[in-house]
Amino acid sequence: MTDSPPRFSWRSIILPAYLPTLVFSLGEGAMIPIIPLIATERGASLALAGLIAAMLMVGELAGDLPAGWLVARIGERNAMIGAAMLAVVGVLIAIVSPTLPALAVGVFLLGLATAVFGLARHAFLTSYVPVRFRARALSTLGGVFRAGWAAGPFVAAAIIAWTGSSESVIWVLVGACFAVIGVLLLLPDPERVFGAARLARAASDVRSNAPTDASGRPLTAGEAEAAAESSPNVFRAIRENGGVLARVGTGIGLLSAIRVSRTVMLPLWSVSIDMPAEQAALVIGISGTIDFALFYASGQLMDRFGRLWSAIPGMLGMAAGHIALAFTHDLPANALWFTVIAVWLGLANGITSGIIMTLGADLAPKQNPAPFLGAFRMIGDTGGAGAPLLIAAMTSIASIMAANVVVGALGLLGAAMLWRWIPRYVPHRRR
Repeated sequence: MTDSPPRFSWRSIILPAYLPTLVFSLGEGAMIPIIPLIATERGASLALAGLIAAMLMVGELAGDLPAGWLVARIGERNAMIGAAMLAVVGVLIAIVSPTLPALAVGVFLLGLATAVFGLARHAFLTSYVPVRFRARALSTLGGVFRAGWAAGPFVAAAIIAWTGSSESVIWVLVGACFAVIGVLLLLPDPERVFGAARLARAASDVRSNAPTDASGRPLTAGEAEAAAESSPNVFRAIRENGGVLARVGTGIGLLSAIRVSRTVMLPLWSVSIDMPAEQAALVIGISGTIDFALFYASGQLMDRFGRLWSAIPGMLGMAAGHIALAFTHDLPANALWFTVIAVWLGLANGITSGIIMTLGADLAPKQNPAPFLGAFRMIGDTGGAGAPLLIAAMTSIASIMAANVVVGALGLLGAAMLWRWIPRYVPHRRR
């Protein structure tokens, strides 16, 4: 038997699964908080800056389904090397052409690259890690992302203070992407070590009765036709799992929305209350550090007590934080309130670390999880992409305070949906 829990070792997944993720997320974590700052420096309004920041999630949404196909066809390592290069191209476009459209295109391409990273690691851990370790392994993956996002703003704050320019932070992401490529080339290919992705591709090929090269070599003409035939597998997964995707998926979409709202709202709020850029980056970094510190605790909660113990408290906490923030904008101590609520949001988000990936792994077919995971992540990223657009629209139509209240209300709705549907589709079995 190939999936035997006693053979599982945490050491076996640290380098292939976690190290490239940490390096990439460090560069991304440095850049994300300064996207609205760069946009405003280039003349964007608050609403337009929020729209440009939202292009990151729009790119992730657009890349979810193609990422599943790409990882299955060319292999995890090759796909991630290509994604790192795509991220470099995106940020270089933003640097070479110092305009708002160029910045939006660069952020969109970064989102596409992020989609490939996320799905590749998600599918790998879903196939390899035994169920009894699943939540902790995937929460740790979420924690690795958060580690980069937590350290990144501190790097950004130091570089801004040193150079006096927000745009100089972009080079951190460029360096991180080249470091990822180096790490991936030096480490053994996870597919050859574990065979998980290769077996998943083989299972997909058997279903479609299409001859393909499972080793990841360039496709021949016949293999190209097989690749074209394999793409409906994603849509077949959507048809076969429509009920769970509509119910649990919608709740996950709202969870993703309130998570992303935090990453977009905090930089925008700091700009709206005229907080210095380096101080704002420092506060966001502290929030991210608290978020990161709770990743393993979140996995323990899910593995021991069930998925609801992570999802519901985290969503309620984030909803309350957004609503409370809306009433602090014009207070004399608005900077202090911003700091306190940013820390609270980091705490609430940390409790949910890994919940989306864990639920996706719980619900995905064992033999070929990638198509279902692509659809599941697409729904989550739809919420993540829509939230910043909603924030931009509400800020333009009403105010940034109204945007916070709306986001908080959506968080309450999502908590109610997950409370209703998770016990039905993912019943907890006590250890």
